[in-house]
Amino acid sequence: MFSADNAALKIKKQKPPKPKYNMFQNAWFMAKLAWDSKEKKVPLLCLLAAALAVANNLVNLYVSPTILSVLERKGSFSELFWTIIIFTAGIMFVSAASSYVEENKMYGRITVRGEISARLNRKAMTTSYPNLDSERFKNLLAKSIETCSGNSDAAEAVWETLTALIKNLAGFFIYIILLTAIQPFLILVVLVTTSASYFLGNYLNGYEYRHRDEKSEYIKQMMYLSNQAQDWSAAKDIRIFGLRTWIIDLYNKSMDAFMAFRQRAEGVYLWAKAADVLFAFLRNGIAYAYLAVQVIYGGIGAAEFLLYFTAVNGFTAWVTGILSEFSNLYKQSLDLSIVRECLEYPELFRFEDGKPLKAENKGHEIRLENVSFRYPGAQKDTLSNIDITLHPGEKLAVVGLNGAGKTTLVKLVCGYLDPTQGRVLLDGRDIRDFNRRDYYRMFSAVFQDFSLLAGTIAENVAQSETDIDLEQVKICVKKAGLSQKIDSLPDGYRTYLNRRVYEDAIMLSGGETQSLMLARALYKNAPFIILDEPTAALDPIAESNMYQKYNEMTSGKSSIYISHRLASTRFCDRIILIDNGGICEEGTHDGLLKLGGKYASLYEVQSKYYQEGEKANEE
Repeated sequence: MFSADNAALKIKKQKPPKPKYNMFQNAWFMAKLAWDSKEKKVPLLCLLAAALAVANNLVNLYVSPTILSVLERKGSFSELFWTIIIFTAGIMFVSAASSYVEENKMYGRITVRGEISARLNRKAMTTSYPNLDSERFKNLLAKSIETCSGNSDAAEAVWETLTALIKNLAGFFIYIILLTAIQPFLILVVLVTTSASYFLGNYLNGYEYRHRDEKSEYIKQMMYLSNQAQDWSAAKDIRIFGLRTWIIDLYNKSMDAFMAFRQRAEGVYLWAKAADVLFAFLRNGIAYAYLAVQVIYGGIGAAEFLLYFTAVNGFTAWVTGILSEFSNLYKQSLDLSIVRECLEYPELFRFEDGKPLKAENKGHEIRLENVSFRYPGAQKDTLSNIDITLHPGEKLAVVGLNGAGKTTLVKLVCGYLDPTQGRVLLDGRDIRDFNRRDYYRMFSAVFQDFSLLAGTIAENVAQSETDIDLEQVKICVKKAGLSQKIDSLPDGYRTYLNRRVYEDAIMLSGGETQSLMLARALYKNAPFIILDEPTAALDPIAESNMYQKYNEMTSGKSSIYISHRLASTRFCDRIILIDNGGICEEGTHDGLLKLGGKYASLYEVQSKYYQEGEKANEE
């Protein structure tokens, strides 16, 4: 929770970095993306929509003055009739064509936006693992996803902006030619008053943008409190500790602060509207007076007066539109630059340019040679001068207290991280030379934080929706000891998991989920098995039993078992104890107990704790 009294805390503003790409580069990027996505019609429809909008404007501009001109010079009924028919047909044709374009333009734009989302998803799922710990990459990815969230976001709305910009530029030049015929002075009046009105109004209307950090703080607080109130995991705490009144009070304070901010903003916007009215009055007054004088002194007729006065207002709209759309394009370009920077974020590992590696179920050796690792910004190494060899078929346990560096060691072995010093070798070759995706295929792993995807049980075991070997799935599930549970379900292996997506999904217990993870690891059938404290949430006896099951089911494979409970991994061929970033003891379970060192001391403490717990339960 937080204190609402800090809601107005000012965040230190930093000058934003200069975008990597400008408006025109990003417009070309979107056009090329549409072309590559087989949606060539998207930019073509933009041009067609802009041309039809200009045509519609010109038809409507000339229809009244032309008809009035026929009446002024007392033209024949036939001439008047055909003039009306021609303009009516023109309006109908342009309107029909515009409606057709309007109806069909969205589908291609959504496809292009979907392609950007797909590329961002691929980047997130395949980028070098250290990038996922980079705050810059995470911020770029989060902002990029926002840019593709909906129809009004930059990845799709940019097409509407480009259409409007082309339309306004075309109309601007056409009206320049038209107004030059009567008086260039009117062009100057329109440009000066419209530009002054736009820039002053744009500054005043930018109040919320300039104070976006303050606004964001209020919204963030209200969203947080709203989410907490709806979070199932917090429901028990809210009821037990009586937090409802407190949460409501905090929400109301944040809402009051937000509404006060909105009132200040509305006051500024009122001045912006007043300025716009003033400049419009000035512009129209000058144009009306000038054209009236031309009519009085015989320079132009009533039809031309109507034409030019309408053109002045239309020219104003074109100028305002150009300024406004360039502003919109600039803002959208900033968002698109973020998307492109995210997609082009540098990779630390080699992928397609690395040496190919085929996962084979034969003996492989992994060796950590004088490996040290330090996280970015850390003051000291998490691991220092580690030398370990995992021999073919060996079961290695890595134990130690929480925070000793066990998970970091696993990440180095699996290739999620590269050592800051030293090398990780597979069969004597530095893994940095391989295609890292090929290297990942060498491992079946179950981590403490595992994922159950929204899909069927079979899909979760196979980690795929297609080409599932159902017989192999059943064999792996049976070995993992979960077949009786699945056979008892009405839909069997087609039963869905994850109730956030499927209402008829089931919930597995902790032990059942662990068995499912074992089945998944067995199905992949990789040369190496990694278990990084996946049973940490279970009690010691359940964890020991689960590890024994893993041991039996992975016979013949090279395995690494990570645990802070020493008794769980005593079946392993070799145990190493990590402490202070290094290997302080190494040997078998019995050998380390006979050694009487730190391992033996920790084992004695943990054994005593479990024995006391058992006695307390018996009493």
